[in-house]
Amino acid sequence: MRKTKLTNLSKGLLFVSALSLGFTACSKNDKEGKSQIQVALTDDPGDFKAVYIDVQEINVNYSDSEDNGWQSLPGVKKGIYNLLTLVNDKDTVLADAAIASGTIKEIRLVLGDNNWVVTNSGDSIQLQTPSGQSSGIKLKINMSVSEGILYKLLLDFDVAKSVHEAGAAGKYVLNPVIRTILAAQGGSVKGVVQPAVVPSAVLLINGTDTVASTYTGLGGAYLLKGIDAGTYSLHVISTDSTLAPASINNVNVVTGQVTVADTIHLIK
Repeated sequence: MRKTKLTNLSKGLLFVSALSLGFTACSKNDKEGKSQIQVALTDDPGDFKAVYIDVQEINVNYSDSEDNGWQSLPGVKKGIYNLLTLVNDKDTVLADAAIASGTIKEIRLVLGDNNWVVTNSGDSIQLQTPSGQSSGIKLKINMSVSEGILYKLLLDFDVAKSVHEAGAAGKYVLNPVIRTILAAQGGSVKGVVQPAVVPSAVLLINGTDTVASTYTGLGGAYLLKGIDAGTYSLHVISTDSTLAPASINNVNVVTGQVTVADTIHLIK
């Protein structure tokens, strides 16, 4: 791939874009070498006014044992979620975490005690949970995640099948029926910028639109994830103003794959 210098106009536009990134992006590359997973919750509606579930923890398991090997996802957004607000392709992200690459065998959703249903008559009734689910709701995944790729795992909660009246009148039981969908969110682009004495802004551009951006980390490495499949130009601007910007054209991104760009050497 051919490296080209930017025009003065392009330099100005890109420099403004680079400033808007902020230096807090410099730490993003500490996740390089891992996969990234977002766990989101959505719902198939049921005949209730509201159904609240108390999300406390999400675990993944790479082993074949249902009892051992569980690892907690960091940064789970604990809280009570009304499933009936997550319909018609709406979802909410419960976790966004770096994870080890490999084959995820199972995921476990751990709920707290504050699970409620609001009936059509307006009654708020606490949901009973079967004792077998005290350790969490285990869901089979059996899918591989690759290094450097962003994945989204959608937990599709079927309220109509999950909440039902049982025993005495007015008693409701929560027995979750959840469909899981794991898919790569576009592809990734990684590479290295030299010299690496100071950070450089890296921007992936489609036409006049900046679709992704970051700063280089240790050794000048960068990684851009969750990019739609297509062909882009990659632009680099050093925070050292004595180094000229540079770009690479025709960077091809493929869903579920990592594109390794040529090393960019900035010159004075």
